[in-house]
Amino acid sequence: MIPSSSSLLLLLLLLFAAPLSCVSQATAPSPAAAACNGVLLTYLYTGGSQLPPDDPAHQAYRFQSVLTVTNNGFDELKSWQAFVGFQHEELLVSASGAVLADGSTLPASVGGNGTVLAGFPSTDLKTAIETAGDITQMQAHVRLVGTQFGVKPPGVPMPANVSLANDGFVCPAPTLQGTNLMLVCCTKDSNFKTNVTVADEFLPRRSGDLTIMYDVIRTYDSNYWAQVTISNNHPLGRLDNWQLSWDWMREEFIYSMRGAYPNVVDSSACLFGSQASQYTDMDFSNVLNCERRPTIIDLPPTKANDSNLGLIPNCCRNGTILPPSMDSSQSSSVFQMQVYKMPPDLNRSELFPPQNWRINGTLNPDYQCGPPIRVSPSQFFSPTGLSSNTTAFASWQVVCNITQRSTPRCCVSFSAYYNESIVPCRTCACGCASSASRTCSATSPAILLPSQALLVPFDNRTAMTLAWAQIKHLQVPNPMPCGDNCGVSINWHVNTDYSRGWTARITIFNWGETAFVDWFTAVELDKAAAGFEATYSFNGTLMSDVNNTVLMKGLPGLNYLMGEADGADPAKDPRVPGKQQSVISFTKKNIQGINVPKGDGFPTRVLFNGEECSLPTMYPTSNGARISSSIMLSIFLAAIFTTLMLR
Repeated sequence: MIPSSSSLLLLLLLLFAAPLSCVSQATAPSPAAAACNGVLLTYLYTGGSQLPPDDPAHQAYRFQSVLTVTNNGFDELKSWQAFVGFQHEELLVSASGAVLADGSTLPASVGGNGTVLAGFPSTDLKTAIETAGDITQMQAHVRLVGTQFGVKPPGVPMPANVSLANDGFVCPAPTLQGTNLMLVCCTKDSNFKTNVTVADEFLPRRSGDLTIMYDVIRTYDSNYWAQVTISNNHPLGRLDNWQLSWDWMREEFIYSMRGAYPNVVDSSACLFGSQASQYTDMDFSNVLNCERRPTIIDLPPTKANDSNLGLIPNCCRNGTILPPSMDSSQSSSVFQMQVYKMPPDLNRSELFPPQNWRINGTLNPDYQCGPPIRVSPSQFFSPTGLSSNTTAFASWQVVCNITQRSTPRCCVSFSAYYNESIVPCRTCACGCASSASRTCSATSPAILLPSQALLVPFDNRTAMTLAWAQIKHLQVPNPMPCGDNCGVSINWHVNTDYSRGWTARITIFNWGETAFVDWFTAVELDKAAAGFEATYSFNGTLMSDVNNTVLMKGLPGLNYLMGEADGADPAKDPRVPGKQQSVISFTKKNIQGINVPKGDGFPTRVLFNGEECSLPTMYPTSNGARISSSIMLSIFLAAIFTTLMLR
């Protein structure tokens, strides 16, 4: 049952207008919350105004609103999260008492698909039963300020929906009271199964593509030591030269570190901030970083045994974290740091993790990280060598999952023995600069290429492409299509096809200047993967935990994919990409109806170092006509030339 709009609106206005001195008093739950036997969410629009500049076509307006979450259920609501379905191109500027659950830093664009808010610093909402109705412990208020477009006051830019984002709850469609108040009562889902009981103090640990543990291992009144563990759980996920960042929310700063280092060592923010006034006797020349949002990088292997910076297990690998399917011993990275706190948190039990975590690497998948969730304290092997374990004082878990990148950073070309032309990477497969349209077409499809064109950079292919187009009577648009702009390209060539099996050749080109160490590529073949037999220059495996996928990596001594280098004569020869190549054999035994030329012999998904690559939209065609002896000889000579060049 929900009270009338007039009484509820009056109640909320009185509540939000109350002086701050009254907020700390223990009061009975409001009638609005008491009428909901679950979790009540309200969204109240409190005002707005026009913002400069004047733009009748796309005018910006300020909006102010308050989101309230009240726990009136039987169980404590841990790590509350609420979804607000913003729909007017909102730019959220501030949210007191909450952070964005996807790890974004404010200001952030939240319009269109809406956003999820997570409580901070107060993450848990207790019940009326355990607090004797203390509304300050049962309720969270989030004051939102931002910019919206298109709804002119006195119009009200209300969200499309408001709901609780925690697992195990059911939220009906929200009710709109008047024009500026939306509310919904979310209740426990009776069909939701969980291993958490009412007596559990912490939420269970969750699984994800990448997890980050923030463990406080030593704590003092003014500072603490935290151990950060980054663990890769995805069979094809990977990080190279990882960079980890977060936001300090309570003026903390990093004094020292082991196993990793800030990419910028700078204490000036402390010297000109309140930290210098608090710690008057501290030598801030020894402080590592005082940025509100520091960026942490891994150390090189040469620092692993350094008595000041290293001696941390699983540290110092140049930022490389491999998938467990490739090497489980290198699927995590660990570092420790000493963090100094500021008032009012100068108590060894006052511990707050940083928020808005973000991690990325070089030519790796994108990860979206959630907020840190308080979990049971981690246990570690005792440093004394005894059989007992040591326990962290407090632990938080951050779960990150791979998101689909809008613009890939690698691409694939297709070719086959039965067609002389190469189907190249797609135009602008890895993006094009906005100024590219002045010199090339970003929308025209790529032009078929001769095989030798794969060995030269795109800027040096023009003459080859035009000559090949003339020979093959191909239409050349004006302007010509732009390049793929990818740092890594992969050519998949169907080499042979016979009654009992077939072979393919894969060639990986590195067009960048940085070498890839311990590289890997994964190829998904929907129908043909079950017939995988062997790779002859790579270490190839048919994966058991990823459907229809062959994982390939360099053999010992061949696990470096070198960068692009100068040609034999730099004055006239184009630069040469780093490359690796292998033949792969497949059988057709027990695979019904496989047709290699019609598409079964070409991958449906290709990944390089965990990054999904752009695929062509067509396959090489075969018209079934007999090839003349002169053409056959030309193809044979070209194949020999290409093979020699690729070695």
